[in-house]
Amino acid sequence: MKNFDPNYFCQQFPLLTENLSSQDKPIIYFDNAATTQKPICVIDSYKTYYHNFNANVHRASHALSAKATTAFEKVREDVKRFIHAKSSKEIIWTKGSTESLNLIACTLGEQIVNRGDEIIVAVSEHHANIVPWQLLAKKKGAVIKVLTLDDNGVVDINAFEKLINTKTKIVCCSHISNVIGKINPIKAIVEKAKALGAISVIDGAQAIAHVPVNVQSIGCDFYVFSAHKMFGPTGVGVLYGKQALLEVMPPYQAGGEMIKTVSFNQETTFNTLPFKFEAGTPNIAGVVAFGQAINFTEQYDVNQLQHYEKKLGQYCYQALRNIPQIHFIVQHAPDIPLFSFTVDGHHNHDIASTLDSLGIAIRSGHHCAMPLMEYLNISGCLRVSLATYNSIEEVDYFIACLQKIIANTDNQVVYGQQENTDKEQSLASDKLVTQFANLDGWHNRHREIMLLSKQLTRLDKAARNDDSLIRGCESLAWLQASCDKQGIYTFEADSDAKVIRGLLVIVLAAFNGKTAQEIQHFDIDGYFESLGLIRQLSPSRSNGLLAIVEKIKSLVVSVE
Repeated sequence: MKNFDPNYFCQQFPLLTENLSSQDKPIIYFDNAATTQKPICVIDSYKTYYHNFNANVHRASHALSAKATTAFEKVREDVKRFIHAKSSKEIIWTKGSTESLNLIACTLGEQIVNRGDEIIVAVSEHHANIVPWQLLAKKKGAVIKVLTLDDNGVVDINAFEKLINTKTKIVCCSHISNVIGKINPIKAIVEKAKALGAISVIDGAQAIAHVPVNVQSIGCDFYVFSAHKMFGPTGVGVLYGKQALLEVMPPYQAGGEMIKTVSFNQETTFNTLPFKFEAGTPNIAGVVAFGQAINFTEQYDVNQLQHYEKKLGQYCYQALRNIPQIHFIVQHAPDIPLFSFTVDGHHNHDIASTLDSLGIAIRSGHHCAMPLMEYLNISGCLRVSLATYNSIEEVDYFIACLQKIIANTDNQVVYGQQENTDKEQSLASDKLVTQFANLDGWHNRHREIMLLSKQLTRLDKAARNDDSLIRGCESLAWLQASCDKQGIYTFEADSDAKVIRGLLVIVLAAFNGKTAQEIQHFDIDGYFESLGLIRQLSPSRSNGLLAIVEKIKSLVVSVE
């Protein structure tokens, strides 16, 4: 077993060492709760599989298939050992945690939930562990009961004991929230659910990379996680389920490996576990690569890994605490190095986009946890999530950059007025193209976008309403349109975030002063390509540009 050396460990991840940011420095990646980077052994595994033994698994009678099947099924055994399942029959391959949860809802959920039954879901759950149960409840006439949190941000076990009853059929809770980063009392929850005959479903997507998981010790009926959260590939997930439950559950999809016999003259029969739930050709290369990810982490002393991660997390938490403008969304330190917070006087997207221009990747928004944001009475937050390939030096650079961003504040807003008093600086689209053509790198272009935000005439607060809201733009943004007698359109817009206001200036420069026909046929992708922004700010990305353009086109139709 290798001793853990943080520098050597990081060198195994080529994206972190071979790709330079706009600052000509290695990328600092602090978005590990979304997905982790991949070590070279995982990346090379794909080439090895396709180069040496690419074949379908299980049913062929040739040597290549036998070799592929052996490698594929070995990883199932690895996962069984990794989470301490009783049998490899309890390990089902899926595309990820989301599909695993949907599988449970659409099979066992359909079997056991009836009108008037109750499903308990924690308020802090990821959307993937909320919406499948909402759909099931709506279809079956069941009721969703929401489990609240205590003052520390973990599931309130006292509230749970009052909420659960004999009507409860399913209890859904994350091992660790992807926003709060604290370990929930899942063992107590599972025990109480079992006592009242309810099925327990634990989302382990965040926990699997940070804490040892023993499904037999936890006692849960189901535990789900994704390979890509633990240095493995995307598109591979695990559904652990107790064998007795999996045996009686109907198939989720039909075709391929899940079939035993098919006939038009007698009843079609299904394969045994685990293959009953694995229809079609699986992600063989991905599963084999996942095995490499497990082997990669298991070559190190788990205690050393956890000690380093704890040290790194405590250092980052204390550094963030020392910044007066930062407010954590819950009190006390998290159990894993995942920190969610807001910053006084700054929009979350402005902070994240500016850090991105400096080569630091963090996440902003609701983090697929809208009910939690509503529960905490915030519209979103920043999230910094670390992994064992991150370093103290990276945290120091991040904190220094964050402090500079916070210090550079200009928050005086007068609604209904232009922030920049020199109205002659309003730009046409051709002038913007010329202006951006002289800029090198994302950092300089981002800075220019932030400066452009000052040129946007702010909407009156009364005009920032539900009718003018741009839906699909994660930061709040609004748009209004007017049309003169000659059929020429004028648009006014606003947003809470400076970066979105700057983008609105760019978008409005393209559409203001045009007819409906010109607007509908305008090449927005080509426009942003000419600005040199298409790679970072494509309208199809989550920054909301596509939503802005769609809102403009819908207003043209409605105004006409």
